[in-house]
Amino acid sequence: MVTATKPLSWAGGALYPAALFLMLGGAPHASHTVHAIGALLATSLLVGVLRHAPLITWAMTLMGSTTVVLFTYGYPHSASVSYQSRFLSYLAVDVLLGVIIATRARRTSLIAAAVTFAVQFTAIAGLSRGPFALIGTGVIALLAMVTSCVVGVLIRERREHAAAWRAQALADAVTAERLRIARELHDMVAHSIGIIAIQAGVGKRVIETQPAEACNALEAIEATSRETLSGLRHTLVALRRTHPGEDPEVTPLAPSPCLTDIDRLATATTEAGVCVVVHWSGERRQLPPELELAAYRIVQEAVTNVVRHAGAGHCQVAIAYKEDALSVEITDNGRGMPNSTPARGFGITGMRERVRLLDGRFGAGPRPEGGFRVTAELPAPKSVTDVTGAR
Repeated sequence: MVTATKPLSWAGGALYPAALFLMLGGAPHASHTVHAIGALLATSLLVGVLRHAPLITWAMTLMGSTTVVLFTYGYPHSASVSYQSRFLSYLAVDVLLGVIIATRARRTSLIAAAVTFAVQFTAIAGLSRGPFALIGTGVIALLAMVTSCVVGVLIRERREHAAAWRAQALADAVTAERLRIARELHDMVAHSIGIIAIQAGVGKRVIETQPAEACNALEAIEATSRETLSGLRHTLVALRRTHPGEDPEVTPLAPSPCLTDIDRLATATTEAGVCVVVHWSGERRQLPPELELAAYRIVQEAVTNVVRHAGAGHCQVAIAYKEDALSVEITDNGRGMPNSTPARGFGITGMRERVRLLDGRFGAGPRPEGGFRVTAELPAPKSVTDVTGAR
């Protein structure tokens, strides 16, 4: 389609000088207004060229309009009061100058504006009859040219602003996706590594005295490692899927974790040596996947912090289904957050980001009675469906 359109566009450009020649030669004694309007209409032949070469279109129009102005100067009717109408043909040049300013580099636009100004006002100064006619025609031509330039600048600034906005939106989307992937990998790996570290320590201590217990620890390490590798594999597969229509059977994706997986998380953590007790309250219902994933990851990260940092033997997880929100609270009786802790890492930051994305409320800090508390309240839809087979 493009290859067929381009020759037609250049054919229209070739017809432009022919149309001017026929107009001037076929009606040499027509009025200046007729010649100027004819030159403006002939410019429509250059619309196709304008799409591919705006500068060539502007140059051809400038030369054509100037030819019409000069060619009609010596006609007998040039003494008519309407002789100034011959300069109407320059309106097409002004319009194309606005297109150049809107679409081309600033240096090119300045050169085009300077050439247009020089040619137009040289012709006006040389062909105007008397100082009053020169001033009147010059002011009108200057206003037309300035208007075109201003419109071109406004269009250019709007295009640049739109391009900058699109670039910023793309950068924000990339940053948001990078942070999402970082949160997923952190929450997935940190918990598993914490469980593996605890089970490895248990196995090391009892490998000589309690071989059966050491074997159980190794089995837990194996199961946790396989689960983590599977999760990483599915994450990487999802990242590498560049074609939306790719067959899901070829690249299967595991479902995202949800609230129904919290009991399994508590069991795995309890087997690692930290007892996790889960309390459910409220009417169980199906929630949006992104909300359930966020709640699961918050519980997972909070429990991981208990395992790795709190030095506690147990922790409690309270999940409450409210009318318009889901409340999550994780508490422990450990040592809280010592002032000597060198860095907090990314766990609390990731949890806070998840809650903020869902317009919820988040809190994390030491408890007055000892230990640490993490709370999150996530807005939940009121129209829900009861979970079948709920615990």
